Amino acid sequence: MADMSVDLVAIERRLWSGQASFVVAETTEGQIGILHGHEPLLGQLVEGGTVIIDSTEGERIVAAVHGGFFSVTASSVRILAESAEFASDVDIDAARAVLADPNASEHAQNVARGQVRAAEAMPA
Repeated sequence: MADMSVDLVAIERRLWSGQASFVVAETTEGQIGILHGHEPLLGQLVEGGTVIIDSTEGERIVAAVHGGFFSVTASSVRILAESAEFASDVDIDAARAVLADPNASEHAQNVARGQVRAAEAMPA
C-alpha cells in the first residue's frame, strides 16, 4: 500500500505531520476514509468530530477536531482545524460533565462530544 503525506494543523499549533497509510475524518457530508490515490477533494470538518490517522510506523493518531477544513490530493491530506487536541490529552471526566450539564452551550457540548468520541476511539 502506498503512503501519503499528512498534516494535522490547528490554528494554535501543528499537531502531527508525517507519512500515513489511511486517514478517517468526520465531515459535514459524513465520515470519509482516505487512501493514497484518492480523488482530489476539499471538505468541511464537523464541530466535535474526530480524525484518525494510521501512520506508516504503525501508530494510530486520534484527535478531537472542532471545525475547519481538509484538502486531499492523490498523495497528501491536509487537515486545517479551528481547534484540535490529541485524544490522549482529553480529560474525559470533564468532557462527560459538560455533556451532562443542561446549561452548557451548544459549542461546549459539541467540543465535549468530540473529545469523548476521540478518547473512546483510542486503541486499548
